[in-house]
Amino acid sequence: MQRYFVNEWSCDQSLIIKGDDFHHITRVMRMKEGSQIYCVNSKGQSAICTIAEITDESVLANVVKWEEGSSELPVKVSIVSGLPKGDKLELIIQKGTELGAAMFIPFTAARSVIKWDEKKASKKLERWQKIAKEAAEQSHRNIVPEISQPVDIKGLLELSKSYSYKLIAYEEEARSGEGARLASALSDIESGQSILFVFGPEGGLTEQEVSLLMDNGFKACGLGPRILRTETAPLYVLSAVSYHTELLR
Repeated sequence: MQRYFVNEWSCDQSLIIKGDDFHHITRVMRMKEGSQIYCVNSKGQSAICTIAEITDESVLANVVKWEEGSSELPVKVSIVSGLPKGDKLELIIQKGTELGAAMFIPFTAARSVIKWDEKKASKKLERWQKIAKEAAEQSHRNIVPEISQPVDIKGLLELSKSYSYKLIAYEEEARSGEGARLASALSDIESGQSILFVFGPEGGLTEQEVSLLMDNGFKACGLGPRILRTETAPLYVLSAVSYHTELLR
């Protein structure tokens, strides 16, 4: 059954779907009155709904049954990605959303080849947010992850103050055989707490960046003996978080 995140609820029992989702329901899925869909409100609550009416611009639906439980990770995971080349960040956002990330934070790292263009910023952010929304619908999430404006190192330090755990995926730690810090953090973290992971761009983080982050409470960790690409490492970490916080517990 198709899932949609809907902002326009006339009450707890009825809602209105417009825009891209209206087009998807009527043109792509070719649904009719009586068809059932999942709808999620702004509080992250989902319900099975029946389409009651289709007009020229909107779909009206009524709640049949509110769902219990949630598909969200028990901890909040935010992914900081040094701006990578091409469409790698789109891949990270799409797959990371499927794996349960709550937020994605692009980072203008020293070695980022791609430079942030403020003139194209709104379109970029709009596209990234759309990718996250579609991935959240596909994977039956209860929330759509937030995509933040890109931050520099100072902005990252300020943002990091609210997190329970702060880790840096650092390849020098992997080369030295470090393998305990990630496992330790995931063993200790409790439901409702938050964790911030920082990943460098293709060239990795500089020693100066890592040193500054560690001076502000971050811990550098290895992700096993293999060196992972910038688009692979966040997915590895999210899988590890899910294993430790959902499957083991």
